[in-house]
Amino acid sequence: MRLEGKTAIVTGGASGFGAGIVEKFLVEGACVMIADINGEAAAELAHRLGPQAVSQQVDVADGASVQDMAEAALAGFGHLDILVNNAGVTHLPTPLEDVSEEDFDRVYNVNMKSVYLTARALMPHMKSRGVGAVLNVASTAGLSPRPNLNWYNASKGWMITATKTMAVELAPAGVRVNAICPVAGETPLLKSFMGQDTPEIRAKFLSTIPLGRFSTPEDMANAACFLCSDEASMITGAALEVDGGRCI
Repeated sequence: MRLEGKTAIVTGGASGFGAGIVEKFLVEGACVMIADINGEAAAELAHRLGPQAVSQQVDVADGASVQDMAEAALAGFGHLDILVNNAGVTHLPTPLEDVSEEDFDRVYNVNMKSVYLTARALMPHMKSRGVGAVLNVASTAGLSPRPNLNWYNASKGWMITATKTMAVELAPAGVRVNAICPVAGETPLLKSFMGQDTPEIRAKFLSTIPLGRFSTPEDMANAACFLCSDEASMITGAALEVDGGRCI
């Protein structure tokens, strides 16, 4: 019960790594808002997980929608202890000059602008309380970029830098900010990262991971739980590689 009595928002919480983080937080005693652009999936997951979970439809790239999410969380919980910026998208493997402007804008808005919007909506609250934990879900792509995912790589590198500068600025207010950097996992984005999902392409991808497997939602959830718990009270500005050695 490492998160007993704490409240959390997990964006992109209805599937993939986000759902894994939600479930772990609930097991550890937190009340969690599952915030997702797929409001129906978020509501179904909250119903399945029980009364400590609530759902909220949110478009993390839209300021008004993020503000509605923040207000709903504070009205329902009374306060917020943990914010997990997990929502993310990618573009298909494509030469950098051939990525459409529409795809670029989508990656920019969901992966980068969303962190600004949630900070604008919720950091005043955390600062006023003098306590809080923010976790940004970045990627090994921000540390060890792969060809043809250029603008996705860049967005995750931005997120790592944003994490560190947020950590420096918010530390005097008692708010910690960290990131986790997963390698690709069994999530809805896996096929998009690989371009095609075939046994041959999977084998080639796995050959770059020393531990020989993809990240799982449970891997991300365990790391997230630690960094957002009081056990990590002296850790801020870290970008933890949860990648099976991919970045070595």
